[in-house]
Amino acid sequence: MMMLVTGATGTVGRPLINLLRIAGADVRAVSRDVAAADLPADVEVVDGDPARPDTLAAALDGVTSLFLHPRAVGDAAAELADLARRGGVRRIVALSATNVDDDLSEQPSRFAGDRNREAEEAAAGSGLEWTSLRVSFFAANTIAMWGAQIRNGDVVRYPYPDVSEAPIHQHDIAGVAAQALLTDELIGRRVVLTGPQSLTHAEMVGVIGDVLGRPLRYEEIGPGDAVERLVAHGLPEPFAVALMARYGRLSGTRQPVSDDVETILGRPAGTFARWVAGHAAAFAVRQERR
Repeated sequence: MMMLVTGATGTVGRPLINLLRIAGADVRAVSRDVAAADLPADVEVVDGDPARPDTLAAALDGVTSLFLHPRAVGDAAAELADLARRGGVRRIVALSATNVDDDLSEQPSRFAGDRNREAEEAAAGSGLEWTSLRVSFFAANTIAMWGAQIRNGDVVRYPYPDVSEAPIHQHDIAGVAAQALLTDELIGRRVVLTGPQSLTHAEMVGVIGDVLGRPLRYEEIGPGDAVERLVAHGLPEPFAVALMARYGRLSGTRQPVSDDVETILGRPAGTFARWVAGHAAAFAVRQERR
């Protein structure tokens, strides 16, 4: 079995590659910068751009299964899926999102480059065996949201403290992706992957504080101020605006929790507290404050 992984050095791609290697699969990873990929020596790293499928024609030789990352492939998902089919690939597993059916203007990650709907539709319409992984809020997103503030103090200033997410550990996503690539169990399914708890923003900050042993406090700011802060930190303004609009729509509601991770992997999904414990360094107080 030869697996071709797009988004190979990312949050999901890297742990996915490790799981595929442990399972004994041959792995071919796509990278736009082979020299900087820093992947294990037994992983074949190929130079290519998934958003330009013609650069991957040779890399598809002998591939049986393809992991389709929606940000890596961008608007070229259908083209890459067609190229994969013509190249003899038998299976496509697409990373998608729980909000994939929402109006496109209401999907903030699109403004950061994700093409979740296109990736899912390309896989499902490819004529190949396919699975779509509809993933909820990545626990790792909290590093970008609050990491800098927590590293520099005990107050998190952010809007909508009562907006909830069901944060999922990236290793759980990778675990299900590996199952979809390696077994026939998930063929033709759109699986919904969430963490085991629905937590508000304020509750998530509380969990981070509990794990770190610090008295973190959530201080609500307005959405306009939040947009200015996000843009100042380099995020595209359309993304920041769409994100605040999403928060406004979801304010006061609890995000649903799925048991698909536990059913598929045969173990409970990792809690947010567990994720924080494994990534505590991302929130550690800067040395100069000690």
